[in-house]
This record gives sequence, C-alpha cells and structure tokens, in this order.
Amino acid sequence: MNKFFFILSFIIVNVFTFNEVSCQINVSVQFQDRQSLSPINGVEIFSGGLDQIQKSAENGIAVLGFKNAGEYALNIFHESFEFQTLLLNVHQDTSITILMDPLSYELSSIEITAQRQSLFGMAKLPDVEDTYIYAGKKTEMIVMNTVKGDLGNNNSRQVYAQVAGLNIYENNDGGLQLNIGGRGLDPNRTSNFNTRQNGYDISADVLGYPESYYTPPTEAIKEIRILRGASSLQYGTQFGGLIDFRLNEISTDEKWRISGNHTIGSFNSLTSFHSAGLNHKAWSLNTYFKHQRGDGFRANSEYKGNHFFISGAYKPNEDFSIRLEYTAYRYLSMQAGGLTDEMFLNNPVQSTRERNWIEVDWNLFNLKMAKNLPSNSRLSFQVFGLIAERNTVGYRGNPTRLNENPITSIDEQQADGSYLLPRDLILGSFKNAGMEFRFLKPFTLKKRKANLLIGTKIYNALNTAQQGSGTRDIDADFSSTIDLFPTYPNQSEFEFPNFNAAVFTEAIFPLTDQTSITPGIRVEHILTKANGEYLQLVFDNAGNAIDSQSFSEEREVPRTFLLAGVGMSHTFEKGHKVIFNISQNYRSITFSDIRVVSPSFVVDPDITDEKGFTADLGINGKLGQSFSYDLNSFSVLYNDRIGIILDSRANRVRTNIGNALIYGIESLTEWNLTKMLDSKNNKWKASCFLNMAYTSSQYLESEENNVEGKKVEFIPAWNIKTGFTIGYNRLTTNVQWTFLSDQFTDAQNSLAVIGDFREGIIGPIPSYNVLDLHFKYQLKRIRITGGVNNLLDRSYFTQRATGYPGPGIIPSQGRNFYLGVGYGFFM
Repeated sequence: MNKFFFILSFIIVNVFTFNEVSCQINVSVQFQDRQSLSPINGVEIFSGGLDQIQKSAENGIAVLGFKNAGEYALNIFHESFEFQTLLLNVHQDTSITILMDPLSYELSSIEITAQRQSLFGMAKLPDVEDTYIYAGKKTEMIVMNTVKGDLGNNNSRQVYAQVAGLNIYENNDGGLQLNIGGRGLDPNRTSNFNTRQNGYDISADVLGYPESYYTPPTEAIKEIRILRGASSLQYGTQFGGLIDFRLNEISTDEKWRISGNHTIGSFNSLTSFHSAGLNHKAWSLNTYFKHQRGDGFRANSEYKGNHFFISGAYKPNEDFSIRLEYTAYRYLSMQAGGLTDEMFLNNPVQSTRERNWIEVDWNLFNLKMAKNLPSNSRLSFQVFGLIAERNTVGYRGNPTRLNENPITSIDEQQADGSYLLPRDLILGSFKNAGMEFRFLKPFTLKKRKANLLIGTKIYNALNTAQQGSGTRDIDADFSSTIDLFPTYPNQSEFEFPNFNAAVFTEAIFPLTDQTSITPGIRVEHILTKANGEYLQLVFDNAGNAIDSQSFSEEREVPRTFLLAGVGMSHTFEKGHKVIFNISQNYRSITFSDIRVVSPSFVVDPDITDEKGFTADLGINGKLGQSFSYDLNSFSVLYNDRIGIILDSRANRVRTNIGNALIYGIESLTEWNLTKMLDSKNNKWKASCFLNMAYTSSQYLESEENNVEGKKVEFIPAWNIKTGFTIGYNRLTTNVQWTFLSDQFTDAQNSLAVIGDFREGIIGPIPSYNVLDLHFKYQLKRIRITGGVNNLLDRSYFTQRATGYPGPGIIPSQGRNFYLGVGYGFFM
C-alpha cells in the first residue's frame, strides 16, 4: 500500500512540471437557430477526434481542437434542437456555420457540406469529459430524444435496442424496475452493473446489496451512458460495468421550460409525466413528477408508482458550479406469482397468488461541486446518500413442507374464507452515504495532449433485514406477526454494516497523434459485516415443530486488494477507431447471499467473493456518410462464479460454482437510407439498424458435480435486434424485431422437469422473438405517439424466478397497445 501511494505521489509531482503546448488544428463553429439566425448557447459537440465534449458559448461559438488532419464524424446535441451528425473534413484552421432545427418544427436540409443522419439514439462517449476518462474503453451512449418506442412504460426492449448483447427480464409492471444483464450476468434488478444517476450511486448498497429497485423514468432522461467491464477502475468492481442515467435539465439559453407526456394503454395502464425548468441569473431549477398505474396483463398484478425529482444549481461563472438534488420514488405492486412449465403452456396469463405484494420507498440525495482550475485542470466533489425501504409479503409455499413445490402449493383457506397460514414477510431498510472526489489534470507529453485522473471514494452503509411471519390477510399489509406465530420457520433479524474506501487513478498517454494508451489502477478496501440472529426449527412429517433453537451470528470480512487495467485506442484516417482494454473485476458477496431464507434454494455458508477480468477489442467508424458500424469482441474470465447447483441430496444450493470463460462478438450497424429515397427536398426519412451478438461460454473447472464443461447460465448464444424507420414530413413509423436463442438458468444446464417439486424453477428459457410497432406524429408544440408491443402476440417468458416475483416462470406480456401525447413550451 505504501509503495502504491509513493508511485501515485511521484506521478502527481511530475505532471505539474509539464508545460502546456498547443499543436492542433482549430475549427471555429458558429451555431445558429435556422429560423431566427440567433446564436445557440450550450450546444454539445462530441467526436472521436476531440479529447472531450465541447460546448458553444453565449455567442454560439465553439472552437474545436483536432489533433491531426482527417475526416471526423461530429455528433451535435442540444435539448431544444434536433440531434444531428455530420462529417467534417479537417485540414487547416477554419470557421464554419451550422444551422439547427428546433425540436418543435419539422426537419429539413442542413446548409452545410454534410449529409444529415438518423442515429437511432446511439453515440460514443468522448475520450475525456469533465473529470471522467472514457478513452480505450467499450462505451455506448443512448440519446433519449431520438429513441423510438413505448417510453411512457419504460419498455427496456426498445430503449436498449442498440446496446449489443443485453439480456432483459420483462416483468411488465409498467417499467417500475429495470432488469438487464449482459455477457452471462444475471439480469435480476440490474445487480451486476454499477447503476448511477448524474454520476452518483442509486442502488440499495453498492457492495452489500447492489440491486436497483429505482430507475428514473425514461421521459426524464437526457442520455444513458454505458461502460462495460473496464469501468471497474473508476466506478467500482462490478463485472457488468456502469450504467449512468443523465437527467434532462433546462438549457442555459432558455428562461423557462415546461413539458410533459401522457400515455394510456392496454390493461388500464396510465402514465402522466410533467417537468419544468427555470433559469434566473446564476440560478437554475429543474423538477419533474410522474404518476403511473395499471392493472397488469395477469390477474393480481396491479401496480402504481410516483416519481419526484428536484434540483437547484448555482453557477456564477464558467469556472464554478454547485448543485443539490433530491429524488423520491414510491411504488406498490401486486405480484401474480410464478408458473410451472405445464401451467405456462396451458394458460400463460393465469395467476397463482392473490396476496403477494412488494412496496418500495426510495430517497436519494446528492450535493456536487465542480471547479475549473488554471491550465484547464478540473476537480469535482460530491456527497450522496440514500434512505430507502423495500418490503415484500406473500405466500411462497408452506415453509414446513420442504419437498413441496412452492408454485403449486395450495394457499389454504378456512371455512370463513380467511387464509390458514401467515404470509412470508421480508423487510429491508437501506441507509448509506458516500463521497467521491475527482481531479483531472491535462498536460503535454512530447508536445501531445495527455490527461491524468486521480480520485477517491468513501462509502458507508447500515442496512437491516428482517424475515418472519406477516399477516394472514389479502391486502398490502407489511406488519409483522411473529408474536402470533413463534414457530414460523423463516425467522431472522440482521444488521449489515458495510464500509468501502478506494483510491484510483487513470491516465491517457499519447504514443502518436493517432494512438494513446490508458493505464489505471484502483486500490479497494471493503469491510462487510453481518450481525444478528436466526431461528432454526425441525418439523415432523405432519408439519409440526418438534425442536426450536435460536442462533446468534457475527461475521466480519475485511479485504484490501488492487485492481489494474490498461486500454489502448488508435484512430485511423476518416475517423475509424480501434480500442483494446483489459481490466480486473471483483464482486463481493451480498447480504442476500448470507442470510435470507428462500423457498427454492439454500445458501452455502462458506460462499466467497467473485474475481476475474474483462477484455475488449473493437473497431468502430463510418463508411461514407450513410453507414456506421461498431464491431467488438470480448472475453470475461469469471473465477469463483456464484450460482445455483443441485447437490447430492437434491437440494438447490447457491454457492461458488467454479471458474468460467465467456467470450463472443458484438456488432451494431446502422444505415441511413434517406438520400436514396429523397435527395432533393428531404421530406422522406429512412434508416435501419442491426444489433447482433454471438456469445459462447464454458465452465473451465468446478468442484461441484456435473458442472465442468457446461455452458454458463443466462447466456443466449444469439441475441439479435433489428429495426427499420421510415418517415414522411411529420409522420415517422418504426418497426423493431427482437430474437434471443434459448439459454440455461443454472450451471448444471438442467432441463425442465414435469411433476417434480422443482418444476418451473429449474430449466432453460426457450428461444423467443418479438415484433414491435411504433409511430410518432410531430406538430409544432405537440407530438402524438403510439404503437403495438408484441404485434404477433407471441407467448414467451424471460425469467425463472427463484424468489420474488415468483418463484417460477414469470410470463412476458402479450399483444398490447399504447397511445401518448407529449408537449413542450419554452422561452
């Protein structure tokens, strides 16, 4: 540890001895409103040829500094104007003017020497932005105002359509929860990604319980930033990488703005979103509120939720800003229960439970300060916190009958109609706080631009979990009744204190004008604790308790380790870029791995952390002005992977299964067909995309029976999404097709069993394909959207749940319709 800090100090001292040297080609760009010709402040420009995102000043001018001559693709974004991409030939210092179309007006031709393109909402992150380094990493960015789909219901299949290789659980509860995984990672509540909002953590506990019960509504999101496994050095140790939701805010050139979106749909679904922004001198205010509710497509699956967000910022000049944010999220959802394979085939929309509920209460706080220093250095400091609860209550089978299938277990009623057994109650509370400091120093190395990032993060959490008997009622009552049922089997009460401290550094060192290397290291200290007690009971064959014993447990697991990684990037002529990265990853055990009783599996008491690395090699760029591509190969080595196996006594056990290798190819291609259809007046617009991933995997070694040589769970070999968009004047129509091949859900590649007490819980997920249709009609200040999800009414499922919302097969939604109206006014 001392050696590490000595090396870090040596780097810092030397960096400040470098002098700034300018050796670049400057292009001055004047951005103007096409109708008024007034300058546009706050236009964001990002390109592979730029070190970081550039923004236009109050006079509408941005000076873009390119390292060398060539042809570059510029992505141009402003909240109030149409997103666009153009190709720019850079040979010498010059000045150009770009005219931009307001969002509330119909698109027309752009009076510059480039073909306007439709990007389907995907873009790449710059090498450097603010106090973040993205160079040499596999990155994706979804620009939300260009996404086509059912945004009112947060349809993840459509929002993430162009992110290669993602596996999505579709619970169809109005998008209240996000469930995505990739490259063999369990999608459940996105727990294998580090999830953030505006750069700060939003999950229950980053290390102890990284499940994301909260996701911001899609209408509130400006962009979604995704970094794969190489993000572990800057953001934390998750194998999946980073998902960062950046929220909309009022543009600096607007006095005020109000907008909204209202959607109705099948099964009485309703969403109502309202947002507002205000600028006054150096102050700005942004807020939104969303209400959503619906009956669900199955009986006993009603839901309702409310989102609220407010932020205030003070920015007296371009060099300093401070921002305070608060987010509140409440939802209550009924859970219809899981199905067995036979039940799903007979009637996929049937419900097996009528008194299962989940409620979530989420409160997020964040204070961020940013400061520009001399020599283009920048620092940021933020303090964040969470106060939240997640409670579930429901019947998940008779806990005294260990060999009974919890899905088909009869929830018995008494003569008066009341239920015989109490429901299983799990109460979770989460309180955490953290701080993160970042410092970015640009410097020159052999007359080329370089950057050094240094940061630290401290995180402390105190979480509690209580499990026991709930009421025998049918409503959403989360009261404990352990005094009435002292011999209820699933009893425990624990505290889970967690502490995490980390120091990290990354740097971009240019080797040539086109090639750079990005090494980084992270020193991590984690202290995981578990303090509490649990009850162990023994039952006879009639289900009567014949022995009871209470146990106290105290566990403390400290560990300190170093993660290292290196990335490289090379930019060819005309903007084609190659990236390579290899980074270590680490995932600590969660407290659900320690002490939560499930009716469908038991936890190995000796379960340990997961370790490994992720490697990416990819190339991306454009061919001409109409075709873009992103081709990437990856490999993940996953040591001590945690999963569920069947032991010698036919018990399903969650444990460290063994070491696994996952590898594959991911590709995204996009083709703008507009010029072919209409090269003169640009009334027609057309484009298509193909997102295709092939993934293979194998368990290399394992001490468990029947695992070595098997495929890794949660990995469809083929994951394909493709779409076509065509528009004329104000009307745009989009068709999207999704296909996933079959995938296993356990490490032993178990097939579905019929008539067994594990039926529905184990077995593969069959291949499926879904077709979606979407349209938008744009008026001056109003837009009308609508569509049909699952147009062909396919019957399929994406999840075999081991606990809530099952256990068992969770069916996906059949054909459903939606219609929405959006508006936007500003001055």
